[in-house]
Amino acid sequence: MSTSRLPAPAVTAEPVRTRVGRRRFVEFPYRLYRDDPQFVPPLRGECHRLLSRRRNPFFAYGEAALFVVRRDGRVVGRIAAVHNPRHNDRHNARDGFFGQFECVNDHAVAAALVGAAGGWLRRRGLTTMLGPVNFTTNDECGVLVDGFDSPPCVWTTYNPPYYPGLLERCGFTKATDLWTWERRFEPSGNDDRFRRIAEYVSRRHRFTARSLDVRDFHAEMLRIRQVFDTAWRDNWGFVPMTDAEFSRAARLLRQIADPRLIHLVEAGGEPVAVGLALPDLNQALPAAKGRLTTAGLPIGLIRLARARRNIDRVRGVLFGVVPDYRHCGLEALLLVRAYDAVLAGGYHGGAELGWTLEDNTAINRLMVTADCRHTKTHRLYRLDL
Repeated sequence: MSTSRLPAPAVTAEPVRTRVGRRRFVEFPYRLYRDDPQFVPPLRGECHRLLSRRRNPFFAYGEAALFVVRRDGRVVGRIAAVHNPRHNDRHNARDGFFGQFECVNDHAVAAALVGAAGGWLRRRGLTTMLGPVNFTTNDECGVLVDGFDSPPCVWTTYNPPYYPGLLERCGFTKATDLWTWERRFEPSGNDDRFRRIAEYVSRRHRFTARSLDVRDFHAEMLRIRQVFDTAWRDNWGFVPMTDAEFSRAARLLRQIADPRLIHLVEAGGEPVAVGLALPDLNQALPAAKGRLTTAGLPIGLIRLARARRNIDRVRGVLFGVVPDYRHCGLEALLLVRAYDAVLAGGYHGGAELGWTLEDNTAINRLMVTADCRHTKTHRLYRLDL
């Protein structure tokens, strides 16, 4: 009798259509990453809300289909195929997207997932598959291709080092790279130089720089949105949020934010620049173990609240100046405000800044000048269908 190993069974992707199927879809990463020390388990409730057609405002205009691959009855891979008509209308494109990609290190499984998502997109007349995005470019996106030696910061993605190879073997090529930077806050001569520039532009041009006023939170969010929509409008893949999407983002922001880390610059009462950093909630999330409640008791919530006291890092999420006010020194003004707020808040573990687009020469040069180090790269991939 032959003692050679039997070949692995063929795999096929199947659509997720039931509540049980969605639960398996959500649970798969917790099993896949259980031995990975860098994995930060997300809250299961947030994962289910993201997939909910009733609770995620993306589904008011877009559609998505979920697929899993199973072997011996167990999920070994998952993917979402995403149709975002607002992206295609804005960019005059016929792009489809994929997201929620998680997979064991097996080309056959990855190929089955990509084939299922690609087929769904082709049936809708789409000619390109971009991603991963979850579910828009304003959400978490990208495959980590460099910088696997530290956990992800809040609202950023993480994956095993084999993911880029899996996707490239399936035919994907690079669309663009997103760069993440790190800044430690030891005394630096560069800080003094930026401070001199900040003082000069404040005095000469009469800009007003201030931190977020939480008593006027809704109006403050509208001011941030005004800068965001203007300053980011020419970026790769940018699509403005709908009102519902922005309201959802503002609610999530309010749950995490430290108002001292959010700064607006105004000229004549109009917002012209924004710097927005968040405490790195991912430092505390592992304490919750993916759940805020267990058997109806707020065990995870209590653990998370205690762990939040020890957060000592921030992530710079937004840093932008509207086009008419670029090269006026506002970048220095925002950086100085950020430096002072981070140190005053006791965030001595430093800051992760990003993402920046790889071809955004101006902002990347500023990062280098400000003593930041390029520490991680996330990649968006492209596949012609």
